Formats: sequence, C-alpha cells, structure tokens
Amino acid sequence: MPRSFGKPRPIMNIIRFDRGVTRNAENDDEAGPSTSKSKFSRLQRLRDLELKMNEARKLNHQEVVEEDKRSKLPANFEQKRKRVEWEEEQDKKRKEAESAGEEFDRVKLLEVGADEAEKWERKKKKKNPDQGFSDYEAATFRQYQRLTKEMKPDMNNYKQQREKAGEEFYATRDTLGLNQWKDKPEYVDRMVDDLEKQIKKREKYSRRRTFDEDADIDYINERNMKFNKKLERFYGTYTAEIKQNLERGTAV
Repeated sequence: MPRSFGKPRPIMNIIRFDRGVTRNAENDDEAGPSTSKSKFSRLQRLRDLELKMNEARKLNHQEVVEEDKRSKLPANFEQKRKRVEWEEEQDKKRKEAESAGEEFDRVKLLEVGADEAEKWERKKKKKNPDQGFSDYEAATFRQYQRLTKEMKPDMNNYKQQREKAGEEFYATRDTLGLNQWKDKPEYVDRMVDDLEKQIKKREKYSRRRTFDEDADIDYINERNMKFNKKLERFYGTYTAEIKQNLERGTAV
C-alpha cells in the first residue's frame, strides 16, 4: 500500500511565507547599523562589569590576606610599631642636632607650643597621682615606687665591690649579710632623712577614731552614721532641747 504524505499545503500559503521572510530580511537590512551598535554597547557594558567583578574579587582577596596577618599579630603591635618609629625619628633628629653643634633638647622645645607644653606638664604630674588611702597594700606599693624612683645606684662603686669580693659578692644560702658589707655614711644619712620625712608626713594625717560601743545607735548604716554626726556637729546646739523633749516624751 503506498505511503500517504498527508495533504499537500496550498501554494498560496507557501508564497505568503516566502514573502514574509523576504520582508523580514529587508527590515533587518534596513535596521542593521542601529542593532549592531546596541549589541556592541551591551557587550561593552558586560565586559566592563566583568572587569569590575575581577577587580573587586582581587581587592577582596588582598583584604582577607591582610586581615589574616593582622589577626595573627599581638594585640599591641600597632602601638609598638608607632613607638619604634617615633624613637627612630628622635634618634635621627638627635644625631642631626649633634652634627650641627646644637642641643637636641633645646631644639625640640622650640617646636613645642605653649598649649602642648602645658598639656604635657599636666600629664607628667598625673603619672603617679595620689588617689587617697584605699588599703595598706596600695599605700605600701606607692611608697615602694617612690623609694625606687629616688634611688640612684653608684655603678662604679658596685663594680669595684664586685671585683674586690669575687665569688662572695653573690649571696648564697650561707650568707648572713651582717658583717660582709658596711654601708657608707652618706647612705645611712639618706635613709635617716627619708625616715624623718615619713614621720613628718605621718603627723599630718588624722588619727583613727575608735568605735564607742556605749554610744546611742541612731543610724541604720555607716553612711547614715556619718550623716548624723555632721548634723550633730552643725545643728546640735540648736536642736539639743528638742531632742531632750522627744526623749522625755514632753515635746509639744
């Protein structure tokens, strides 16, 4: 049985289709330059975006590497680096001043303004400020700091004693320290002067008040006790009669 290829298409439809294709081709030829320009501009923008993406990716990678390096550094690395750079700069300026025959301290002060000098003096005074009495441990530590700052060791005498004593210069478990060394009179005088200063300074402090167990309890805590004492000190003479009347129960 012969194969059937279906209905043949009308010739008019084929002609219409061919005319439509021809008409579309003619329209593309007419709009060709503008279409190619828009296509080129889109490709150019796409290329610019790709370049920007690559640049951003590269910068992000560099920043991640730098952040990783910073995280592995010590916490005060930046302060130390600035301090080292400042010291190197000061040494360089000092050498330049010495080569020019000038005093570095005077040259440095010429560059400091009055407001900066005043600020530096205030900061210098606050290096070890007196915070008042908190406890005996803090007071002892402050005294230790003050005494160590005032000490000026004689390195020449130290070297002479070390060379003279030899191995006995260094203490061992058998060293008593009673007869091996004798302090110079000026060292003893310095210690005496310091003790006298401490005694004079201690005399300025007020004595510690003792607690009176027989006194009337008219307070609820220590702060209220101090407040009541202040009131008694300033207004006690004026309110004595009122207080007595209240205690006797004869107040009007």
